[in-house]
Amino acid sequence: MKKLCYIIILFAGIVLSACNEKLDPESIFPNTQEELDPTSYSFQLDSFCKKNFLEEYNVEFRYRMQDISSDMDFNLVPCTYDNAITMAVLAKYLWWDVYKEVTGSYEFLRQYGPRIICLIGSAGHNSTGSVTLGVAQGGLKVTLHAINYIDPSNVSTLNEFYFKTMHHEFSHILHQTKTYPAEFRTISAGFYKPNGWEERSEQEARSLGFTGNYGSSQEREDFVEIIANYIVKTDDEWASMMSDAAKGWKQDDDGTLHQLEKDEDGIDGPAVIEQKLAICRNWLRDDWNIDLDSLRNEVQRRQANMNIDSLRNQVLTIGTAQ
Repeated sequence: MKKLCYIIILFAGIVLSACNEKLDPESIFPNTQEELDPTSYSFQLDSFCKKNFLEEYNVEFRYRMQDISSDMDFNLVPCTYDNAITMAVLAKYLWWDVYKEVTGSYEFLRQYGPRIICLIGSAGHNSTGSVTLGVAQGGLKVTLHAINYIDPSNVSTLNEFYFKTMHHEFSHILHQTKTYPAEFRTISAGFYKPNGWEERSEQEARSLGFTGNYGSSQEREDFVEIIANYIVKTDDEWASMMSDAAKGWKQDDDGTLHQLEKDEDGIDGPAVIEQKLAICRNWLRDDWNIDLDSLRNEVQRRQANMNIDSLRNQVLTIGTAQ
């Protein structure tokens, strides 16, 4: 059986220089755009992306795979046109429009959001057995892999594959602009595992006060994973994670996981996670004027009321008689 081991989320480059230069909120793309051909096969999706991403958020939404835009170390395939439609409408509904709703305008993401979103049909398979599902480059471009596996009926998978990645990477952009509090750095000092974090089970990592094993790799990943997981996980999923964190775990060399009768690591996992979450919540409120709980509530509301057919019709009805 093919095993999906881990999600690798890479954050390459520094978003802003040491002199705190800000991204230009004006478009980085040419002011003169080519007219779209109404007779082309992709006219509907191209029209949707131009209006809802380029014009509203200054984002170029690339669903046609370009060699220059992909990692040549991987064997990759393009996403299908149909899956690109699904991701485009979901990305707007569950990510961009959420921040617009919470901040009250388009301007926040126009200034701080990524400028390019690239879709790749397949995942990137690493030699370690892990899988790369998302890559951010310099805070300007985010690439989402495995689009051909998208299943809009499975919200948990949507979050794990795509939307947690988006919130994760955007949180990186924000903390590179205004760094997170120094007190966060001391909470789990000595427990990070930059090399070999994959060897930790999710449960073991949670018992140590992380939301998952990738968050235990290093401090900055811990910070953004706290935010991303809190936003996308349902109440039941968050409670399950905290239940894992309250227990003791041991993993054998062959990967077999055992729950221990007693948590022997000496760490109150749930308390540590809550302590980190409080720091994240205060940082977003004080430095960004964003209410983390309002952001989470809006995501949860949209997830619970999502109608994929209605969302896709935003694209499929373009140019048709109303």
